[in-house]
Amino acid sequence: MPAVVVRKFLVQVEEIFHEGGPPAARPLKRGAVVAVIANPFAGRYVEEITGFMDDLKPLGLDMARRLIDAIGDGASAIEGYGKGAIVGAAGELEHGALWHNPGGYAMRELLGNARAIVPSTKKVGGPGTRIDIPITHINASYVRSHFDAIEVGVTDAPRADEMAVILAMTTGARVHARVGGLAAADIKGEDGLR
Repeated sequence: MPAVVVRKFLVQVEEIFHEGGPPAARPLKRGAVVAVIANPFAGRYVEEITGFMDDLKPLGLDMARRLIDAIGDGASAIEGYGKGAIVGAAGELEHGALWHNPGGYAMRELLGNARAIVPSTKKVGGPGTRIDIPITHINASYVRSHFDAIEVGVTDAPRADEMAVILAMTTGARVHARVGGLAAADIKGEDGLR
């Protein structure tokens, strides 16, 4: 398959102290890393594209390390994650789906084989397109306090022949989470759901 050609990286980290209520004892950190890469399938229909997932695996690991480092508290501090992709206009939605495996497994590996499926989203759009990356708890998808999202976009990407692939992580629950449901402290860890 073709080589992965990166044009640029963007890393963003938010530190959230409160959402109008009392300040949190420990601020929530929520971050994302974006790699703007060439889309080797742009402008034409290619039947067999799955091999590119293997080519993307090293990028996924590199991006996950970059994000853990940017958040700054080590892999053990990460409690939530998500992923996504924005495909340039000369590509198709299926090209963004190639990021599912390399993006998700990279984070799960570096976070100690997290159990929950990594939530994902993707879309086709042009430069400046924004996307909300869904986030859930790394070990149990049903932990409501960790249902979150982070908006990501790059001013000049993706160009028509590019893709922006994205990983997102958080250090905990929403700052003022109080809607009940399964608590992180009560995770059984049997199935990635509870």
